[in-house]
Amino acid sequence: MNGENIAIVLVLLAVANSAPVVARNFLGQTAAWPIDFGWTFVDGQPLLGRSKTIRGLVVAIVLTACAAPIMGLSWRAGAALAAASMTGDLLSSFIKRRLRLAPSSMAPVLDQLPESLFGALAASCGLPLRPHDIAVCVLVFTVGQMIVSRVAYALGLRNEPY
Repeated sequence: MNGENIAIVLVLLAVANSAPVVARNFLGQTAAWPIDFGWTFVDGQPLLGRSKTIRGLVVAIVLTACAAPIMGLSWRAGAALAAASMTGDLLSSFIKRRLRLAPSSMAPVLDQLPESLFGALAASCGLPLRPHDIAVCVLVFTVGQMIVSRVAYALGLRNEPY
């Protein structure tokens, strides 16, 4: 197991995951255009929901690309990790809408698994990560995100405790 590479992935996943929340807290509704443009799927439910914004996606990619060189990776590797992670987040939202869960509703593991798995898989293109390293990244991110979200909510940084 490569603890240093796992730590790098976890830090970059944390940056990508927290960037949309930070952007919302600093920018309010400025440039908060929904990624799905308000479209609905064949089931009549929103494609993704209003909480998934172009601003959040862009800020996640830019901040993670800026953080990657600090962690010893190229900005491209950071951007790829963030893009993959946000793709996983969008997949979670898509699935949650199909299950008729409200936007920003809690779905433990579904909220964390795709974004951490996709991000860690993208990171494995630039870091020597073995399958068990990726599994550790996913597990630690999932548990850590659940804890950090509750703390951020208690501090008034998140609108929901999850």
